[in-house]
Amino acid sequence: MEKAVSGAVDRQEDSDVNGFSAEALLRLPVRLLGIELGFPVDIVLDPDGRRALGFVVLCKDEEQRFLPMTVAQIADGEITVPSALALLAEDELGFYRTHASTMRLLRGKIVRRSGTDVGHLEDVIVSRDGSVAELVVANGNGLERLRIDDALALS
Repeated sequence: MEKAVSGAVDRQEDSDVNGFSAEALLRLPVRLLGIELGFPVDIVLDPDGRRALGFVVLCKDEEQRFLPMTVAQIADGEITVPSALALLAEDELGFYRTHASTMRLLRGKIVRRSGTDVGHLEDVIVSRDGSVAELVVANGNGLERLRIDDALALS
C-alpha cells in the first residue's frame, strides 16, 4: 500500500505501522539517566536496508561509538541507554561499517518495485523493533511512503 505525504516525515501514528523517521531519530539526543552522552549521526542498516541495527553516535568526547538498536530505548524526545557501556568502541563500529550499510550511504539510491523505478530513497521509517517498515522515496509527485514488501528493492 502506498501513501503520499507532504513535508517532513517524522512519526507515523495514523496507520497500523508505528515507527520513527530515520531523520527524526538523528535529531534526538542519546542520554543516560538524563545526562546527554551525544547525538546519533547515522543509522546502521543491514545490507538489504530492511533492519536498523543501531546508531553511530558522536559522543561528548568527540569519539564515534556504536549503539545497538537492541539496547536503545526511544521515547519522549530522546534515545536512552541503560549504561554508558552500551555504546561500543570505534573498533566494534568498524565491524558494522564493513558488514552493513548506513542511511547516509543508502540515501539517494534508486528504489524499484517489481523492477520499475519508483523514486530515490530519502528516508526510512523504523519500527520500535528495528525493522524498516517503510521507505520514503522522492519522485515526480513529491515524497511517498512505500511499505516494505518482497517487490520493493534498493539499487
